[in-house]
Amino acid sequence: MDDRWAIYAENVSFTYPGGIAALRDVNFAVGHGEKVALLGPNGAGKSTLFLAICGALEVQGKIFVEGEPVSGLVGTKVGMVFQDPDDQLFMPTVFDDVAFGPLNQGVPREEVPEVVRRALAAVGLEGYESRPPHQLSFGEKKRVSVATVLSMNVSVLLLDEPSTNLDARGRKMLCETIARLPQARVVATHDLQLAAELCERAVILDEGRVVADGALEEILRDEGLLRAHGLMA
Repeated sequence: MDDRWAIYAENVSFTYPGGIAALRDVNFAVGHGEKVALLGPNGAGKSTLFLAICGALEVQGKIFVEGEPVSGLVGTKVGMVFQDPDDQLFMPTVFDDVAFGPLNQGVPREEVPEVVRRALAAVGLEGYESRPPHQLSFGEKKRVSVATVLSMNVSVLLLDEPSTNLDARGRKMLCETIARLPQARVVATHDLQLAAELCERAVILDEGRVVADGALEEILRDEGLLRAHGLMA
């Protein structure tokens, strides 16, 4: 496998204990710097595919990130931002959370403060280093979660339902933050407006299968397709 793709998944299948098939022969590729919306109803397999790309699940098929096979966590290349920031933030201060990844990657301790500063600046939260995460707004927690993966200098971002539970202001600020980032990104969502704001291409996943893949504008115009897969009433 060469490195033409930021993410390349070939015939990926995964079944949870109990026989629940979450992914069924998924073929999925994302180019360097490409912005892709992974659309689908709840339970379509979007989060499972993200975990597979991160190397957190043992799947059938092949997955490559930046041309290298996924085996174990590939945190130096791909970062996942969870739907609930409380699943991602667990340290006493924002600095500690954002520093956790670089320290575990072996970044020299004296360089970590500058790494943290740059990551927080990228999400518009300069000066938040000493703040306890539990005192932040939900939207601020979301942006700190993004900073925790940016601090690891990843080239691929996976964002799982980033607009969930955000008010209008928090949603706007998070979208502006994500839109500025240069990394290849995949946004898993059923929020079609969010997809239109952040992405150029769409892939629809339903019942663990890819059922559509194309230009986002074309897919959003196909109301029959969207209704058939739970994305429009």
